Amino acid sequence: MVQSIDRAFLILRKLAEKPGGISDLSRRVELPTSTVARLLAALEDSDAVERVDDGYEYKLGPRILQMSAQANKAESLLVIARPHMVSLVDQLFENTGLSIPSGYEVQYVEQVNSANPVQIRDWTGTRLPMHVVPSGLVILAHWPKKAVRGFLDRKLERYTPKTVVNKSEIMNRLERIKLDGFCWCMEEFSDGINSIAAPVFAEDGNILGALHIHGPSYRFPEKSMKKTISDLLVNQTKKMSKELMNKK
Repeated sequence: MVQSIDRAFLILRKLAEKPGGISDLSRRVELPTSTVARLLAALEDSDAVERVDDGYEYKLGPRILQMSAQANKAESLLVIARPHMVSLVDQLFENTGLSIPSGYEVQYVEQVNSANPVQIRDWTGTRLPMHVVPSGLVILAHWPKKAVRGFLDRKLERYTPKTVVNKSEIMNRLERIKLDGFCWCMEEFSDGINSIAAPVFAEDGNILGALHIHGPSYRFPEKSMKKTISDLLVNQTKKMSKELMNKK
């Protein structure tokens, strides 16, 4: 299995250089034509490669090109997001993170930590159901209704006694998020952790991800600071979205 994967990646690397037919690729990767033909058939079935117009040569397919585009977009997102995250940490003295959708989950892809001696762990790499964290909820709020229904048709897990799993309540909450431009979650994912998130939009107006701030519930947020926090976060996500829209 591992050998087949290595060989498939070798073929993809050669096709990234230039298209080729079975015999040509067999020579370039130094494998039997029967092996190359079998691997190309499997890659074609998964849209990783496709035939050139004449039908005799292959080139990289839409699945690989889409993955490459997504990777480039994610890299651009991280580069643009970091200064905004640092700014929020400097102003609020709490950890700030970046999240992106991953199927019906939200994935934490970056975090900037504060110098506060008591802080929340780094959640980078973690995937969570969208209904348990504010970054997931703000992404869900800007999805098409059909996609939201698909999410809500599934069994919703309760992480703490405060996790909202009632589907009508979630729908009402999503409408409120669209009006407010942000979402607070108070100990809904984990006891002792409060967090807030606001959406980041792509050039086409679709939701791209979210910035979130989280901290220990005993200090975050201070009641008098709640509006200030949401205003600062929304201001940063708007600036970030504008930068993404202006990026060529």
